[in-house]
Amino acid sequence: MAAKRNSLWFGYLEANAKGSPVVRDTSMDTGSPATIYLFNLKKGQILEYRRDIVEPKLRELTEEETETVKELKRAFEKVRNGFTPRAMRRMPSAPRKPRPEPEPELPEVEFDSDDDSLPLLDDDRDDAMSADQMD
Repeated sequence: MAAKRNSLWFGYLEANAKGSPVVRDTSMDTGSPATIYLFNLKKGQILEYRRDIVEPKLRELTEEETETVKELKRAFEKVRNGFTPRAMRRMPSAPRKPRPEPEPELPEVEFDSDDDSLPLLDDDRDDAMSADQMD
């Protein structure tokens, strides 16, 4: 490891023309043991890489490359401040359904059985049709 400060590792990702100085912050968890986060200086982003593919391509910085550590650290800190590792992201919860409001209680109304103002249905009414009349 070229330079180690706290949980930061500064190195180089060898990937032909896509090679770049990188920073690995071991405190940033992807939530999966199969992947790691690396800050890629050329891309200016923190990216998630498959551990089995990327680790063999990582190497220590050379003497000449160690001069880039200040630039690398500054760029990493700038991007790091706005980055939330996947393992720390919370899944948005489903919106809560509003509770149904209880139906208001209606006051009880008492009816006076002697009240003649309300029409009553009477099966014995004269104008009601009987079953004999329907035929």
